[in-house]
Amino acid sequence: MSWTGFLSPSWAWLFLLIIPLVIVYFLKLKRPRCEIPSLVLWHSVINDQRVNSPFQRFRKHLLLWLQLAILLSLILAAMQPFLRGEPGSGDNLPILVDCSASMSAIDTRGGPTRMERAKERITELIDAALPGRICLIAVGAGARQLTEFTNNKRILAEALDTLTVRDVPGNLVDGLRMAQALARRETIGTVTLVSDGNFPDLQDTADGQKIARVDVELPFKLQYEKLETDAVNMGITAFNARRQSAAGAADSLTPWDVFVRINGSPNDVTSGEVLLEQDGQEVGRQPIALEAGQSKRLVYSLQTSGVSRLTARIVSDGFDGLSSDNTAYLELPVSRSLLVWCDTDLQSYRHALQVFPDVTVYPNDDASGQPDVYDLAITETTKKANPNLEASVRLVIGAIPEDLAQLVTTRSGNSPVVDWNRSSLLLQHVNLDSIEIADEPVRGDDVLDQNFREAGYEILATGRSGPLVLARHAPGRQAFYLLFHTDHSTLPYRVGFPVLIKNAIDITRHAAGLAEVRGQPTRVLAPRLLDRNTTYSVAAPGSPTQTFRTGPDGLLSGVPAPRVGIYRISEDGSEVARVGAGVLDAGESSLASADLIEPRDEELRVSASTTQIDTDRPLWPTLAWIAFIVLLVEWWYFQGKTIRVSG
Repeated sequence: MSWTGFLSPSWAWLFLLIIPLVIVYFLKLKRPRCEIPSLVLWHSVINDQRVNSPFQRFRKHLLLWLQLAILLSLILAAMQPFLRGEPGSGDNLPILVDCSASMSAIDTRGGPTRMERAKERITELIDAALPGRICLIAVGAGARQLTEFTNNKRILAEALDTLTVRDVPGNLVDGLRMAQALARRETIGTVTLVSDGNFPDLQDTADGQKIARVDVELPFKLQYEKLETDAVNMGITAFNARRQSAAGAADSLTPWDVFVRINGSPNDVTSGEVLLEQDGQEVGRQPIALEAGQSKRLVYSLQTSGVSRLTARIVSDGFDGLSSDNTAYLELPVSRSLLVWCDTDLQSYRHALQVFPDVTVYPNDDASGQPDVYDLAITETTKKANPNLEASVRLVIGAIPEDLAQLVTTRSGNSPVVDWNRSSLLLQHVNLDSIEIADEPVRGDDVLDQNFREAGYEILATGRSGPLVLARHAPGRQAFYLLFHTDHSTLPYRVGFPVLIKNAIDITRHAAGLAEVRGQPTRVLAPRLLDRNTTYSVAAPGSPTQTFRTGPDGLLSGVPAPRVGIYRISEDGSEVARVGAGVLDAGESSLASADLIEPRDEELRVSASTTQIDTDRPLWPTLAWIAFIVLLVEWWYFQGKTIRVSG
């Protein structure tokens, strides 16, 4: 601590009040003259007369000194002196508040949550925020600025009261980048982070500490105030189902294998039971015991005859610090055939599709029964006879996307396949060696792979003069482009061709949720295909209803899911879908805490502090109390003296 001055030095003019106070003790009231028989009892009057003379030596008077002490204390309190804390603490101070899922954990049975403890500490920082201003920033899956820089304690307190935990993983990088952006327009010397230290991708150091690395350059000093943590927890970190082979099942039933992964605390033994409910009825219960840092996957088998909603729950045997990760949800779809559109001119593709079970190929003889939306569309051009063809996965043969017309063209010539991405879902197990291609795609002059990536395309296969196969991924949509026509190549006569079709079928089954279904994590709901250009209401747990509108493609996307629970999607008051979201994050469930934060400059590691960080401390309350105490002493002393004299 160091003395730094006063916030309101202009109140120093109050020191002039000392002058009239002292003058009062120099002046003497004029008393009437009267004769008395003795002067023994009037010596004090004579002494007062001597002091009242301005040219005589000033006599000590206890009452005067007490009143001077009271007056000086009040004047100094009005000037608001303070003691400086950490360097830079008097500047504009952004406070990053962790509001991720782990902040709702409790570390002792019946104790406060970590967020409640964080609010208490931040309230202390706000009370001590002199002479600078404070900006509150909530850090969850992203960063949200709760207030502008202000020293209005009422505004800060109201913003802090409205701050709640969101059941999402924390994103420290976004919080630091927001503080970095604020530093470009405000003078910021220090940023304070109040957190339990549960950050993504923690790594162990050589000395056994945990470190969080963030790819951010810090133009300020970071003060990392870590809450003390000591919680035991067990949580659901994965919930998915895989469709079994239909062999042995009744025609109306679809068999599924359901998988639930449970993670335990890294330093404690945990145990309990895992319950599986199907449409509100319990269908499975398994005991589980985990060693420190251990995880297990439980398997359940069940059958469904239609849409079925599953819920997995953990019932812990002992104390469980985090309740939000004890529940997860999963929706199993209706079993149906895959709807595939394949142009009639693509006979090689239509022939290959006939060998796959549960696949219905259109167009067929019954044109009236064709659906409006398909799972997979295999077409020759992007603008065929049916321009409104809707499909979640599209395979375009022998056509260049319109937005790439300036980057690549085709010409006649033999183009061998130089390289291809063998890990691509479309090309895995497909051997393209010695494939002869008559249509040769040629990239333009000075066109690089980067130009295709900037346009949103991924190159899956490359020829001698340009790309051969491209992929483009969008929410709820996947498109693959073969820039050459397969009928002008030897690909349909190779073993890799039916494998290519099978890969496209598998991609489509996963996209349609007909092969494997994964639990919906919090943060943002997965895109959902609904009616086009329609307004829907989404009722979220613990939040007001919001409205969203689908576009021409019919996708409902960008719906926030900040909390665990059921999200109901309605149109004109009628429910059309419901989605359950869970935390499903191993990092949050572990409740692990970082001891160090390492920004991009590795020499500037930030250590955690579990003690309170020094801030600017105002002294005016102390001075006001001193004045009050001196006033009480004066009253007690002279009141007691008066009583003794009168007695």
